[in-house]
Amino acid sequence: MPPADPAAPISSSRQGSNAVQIRHYNERVVLEAIRRLGTASKAEIARSAHLTPQAVAGIVDALHKAGYLLKIGKRHGQIGQPSVLYAPNPERAFSIGLHVGRRALQAVLVDLAGDILHQLEHEYPYPMPQEVASLALETISQLEAELTAEQRDRLIGVGVSMPYFLGGWQKELGFPQEMAEAWRGFNFPGFLVSSTSHEVYFENDASAAATAQLVRGQGMEERNFIYLYLGTIIGGGLILGGSLETGPNGNAAAFNTFPVTASTLSSAPPMHGPFEVLQHRASLYVLLRHLRTNGVKIDRIGELAALGDKAQPWLDEWEQDCAAALAQAIIGALSVVDVEAIVIDGILPPTPLGRIVAQTQARLNDWVPSGLMPPLIRKGGLGPDGPAIGAALLPFYAHFAPNNEVLANKFRAEAKPLLTGGNIPSAA
Repeated sequence: MPPADPAAPISSSRQGSNAVQIRHYNERVVLEAIRRLGTASKAEIARSAHLTPQAVAGIVDALHKAGYLLKIGKRHGQIGQPSVLYAPNPERAFSIGLHVGRRALQAVLVDLAGDILHQLEHEYPYPMPQEVASLALETISQLEAELTAEQRDRLIGVGVSMPYFLGGWQKELGFPQEMAEAWRGFNFPGFLVSSTSHEVYFENDASAAATAQLVRGQGMEERNFIYLYLGTIIGGGLILGGSLETGPNGNAAAFNTFPVTASTLSSAPPMHGPFEVLQHRASLYVLLRHLRTNGVKIDRIGELAALGDKAQPWLDEWEQDCAAALAQAIIGALSVVDVEAIVIDGILPPTPLGRIVAQTQARLNDWVPSGLMPPLIRKGGLGPDGPAIGAALLPFYAHFAPNNEVLANKFRAEAKPLLTGGNIPSAA
């Protein structure tokens, strides 16, 4: 069917088609609401999805008939008849998520309920593209082998999260020049698409981790938040109205280049230009450099917890410098976008991450100028798994999540329906 002409008058037949597309959109809204709530009655789903009880009742029945929802009992003790409770059917769909990091490849196999079924990790000194590509295919095969033949038929795709400019920052990270050149000449997305039988979805690693927080972490409580991920290089994401906002170039809320004041660390190199950037103060390569400069032998952040008091004085210095820089960047961001919370997560162990959250909140309370409301600073709950979980959610979002463009472009192209499109069986 060719795309409809958006300038043409709306006929009665088009009104019927429009109603069908709105129904498909509402199916996605309902399924997303149930995935977010975990377990809910039809009345609770209607309130969360902002739809009428009558509309939700029909959609929930259709989703249950198609196998996407399970009845898991009844809630007693309230006025009227007991409420039937529904939950996502974890066996209805599966996804694989890959996070290509600067030091390791992480992978997860996830079901429709968002639970991690299996998890793998492969470390490397630095990410040469051919090695990463081979590891990616090997890991996909290993996770596929964890599924039965029937379950593999319900594997809806592979999501991949990775930093933009993966081969960059050689000076800061000590990566060889040939690695950067190799990435410039290697089409990793094209390789995966041509080498697997699955649909493949790509996203920036911090944006993917922000999506994971939205579905599995602090996004359960706030629907408008800035997400900051303390990784080898700091990254970020912006969630507004329960949706990830990436911008036209995919760089919205990246945060790594946010201007801040000079570092107070003795290990910091001289500042070039009128300001420093956030990645030179709040990235974990900066912490590793500070520890090594002060005689602490460490190769990876995972070794930090075992160092104990030996690393603590230098860790304290970096935490204070990092929190001050984060507070500056947050105040700058709040001047542009209004959010309920700031979620800070990353690959740091929980204890130092918690201290950074507390220190950032304290600095923010002291420094926030008149006219700005300081948001609550929250500690993320996914840690190093966030980017891989977020990658695994990408196929689910493509197939099941509400997409405002489905309605915005309803006369330009056919929207892919939840229950009647592609290889997803109809509920009719």
